[in-house]
Amino acid sequence: MDEDVTIIHITEALSSFKIVNLLESYPNLEKITCSPSVYNRTSNTYIEALNQLDIEVVKEYHWGASKKPCDYEDELLKLAGEGYKASEIAEMLGITVNRVYYLLRRNKTKLETNTKKYDYAQVKSLRDDGLKAKEISEKLNIPLRTVYYILNNK
Repeated sequence: MDEDVTIIHITEALSSFKIVNLLESYPNLEKITCSPSVYNRTSNTYIEALNQLDIEVVKEYHWGASKKPCDYEDELLKLAGEGYKASEIAEMLGITVNRVYYLLRRNKTKLETNTKKYDYAQVKSLRDDGLKAKEISEKLNIPLRTVYYILNNK
């Protein structure tokens, strides 16, 4: 029983059983928020009954991760800029690798790295000099499929 809570967000339609459990768990409940789809699946009878108990049921969106910056975001960007791999950054900061990728995507404009890992001009120059794709790959120590990608894109 949590007497301090006055507002809750639900993710499934209200039923009589659910309402009774909510009232027992949150005796000072004043407001229930839910997505429009959940609101539309909830019976008007339940919504009216809650209004009579001075509990407001409101449509409210709660989508996606929080946009607030985390305290380690600057450190993460610094480490990524220095060339550390996502798994290494995750281990250093004690977060998941997926969180690292998410923050890097969210901050890609702040990241001071070159998105092209290889010198496209050098690859094309070697091709113009008569080297085959496999020879270019071995000479520059880059994957053969990357060489083909660079040569086939204009």
